Amino acid sequence: MAKQIWKPGNMLYPLPAVMVSAAGKDGEANIITVAWTGTICSDPAMLYISVRPERYTYHMIKETGEFVVNLTTEKLARATDWCGVKSGRDVDKWKEMQLTKGKAEELAYAPVIKESPVNIECRVTEVNELGSHHMFIAEVAAVLADEKYMSGTGKFELNRTGLLAYSHGEYMTLGRKLGRFGWSVKKKTQNV
Repeated sequence: MAKQIWKPGNMLYPLPAVMVSAAGKDGEANIITVAWTGTICSDPAMLYISVRPERYTYHMIKETGEFVVNLTTEKLARATDWCGVKSGRDVDKWKEMQLTKGKAEELAYAPVIKESPVNIECRVTEVNELGSHHMFIAEVAAVLADEKYMSGTGKFELNRTGLLAYSHGEYMTLGRKLGRFGWSVKKKTQNV
């Protein structure tokens, strides 16, 4: 099988497509769509987002040291894309996309997006200026999970929310379940 050699680039897909909400100390809030995001550490819980310094939300995060990662769903797909291509300098994304600001539990400035099934409240611990993007490394201060996705046994059923992913310029929903963590090595029970 022949393969082409390309110049170095980002081909690590799929990625979560998330809406990041932030606010300045003056109270002005905005939403930015981010796909350059991920988990860094589980104890303490940490994640990162990478944002171009020229993006309107960048100065808010830099000023307050706070942001919220709001997971997106199929129902939020249009808003997710729209908030990624429009600038908060020109439009009120909350109003135009009919999204509701909610008070974060642990943050002073950044609001949550109430329509999101999961809101991850973050406090910046470090900023790495890497080139086109600056990476905000953050500790998770709180996680808000929509109760309508709780099972009768108290399990949060995240995969029922219709999560959105970003892959090579396209938004996708998650496909069918193939297994669960550890299934490939799980011992089969024998019928005796």
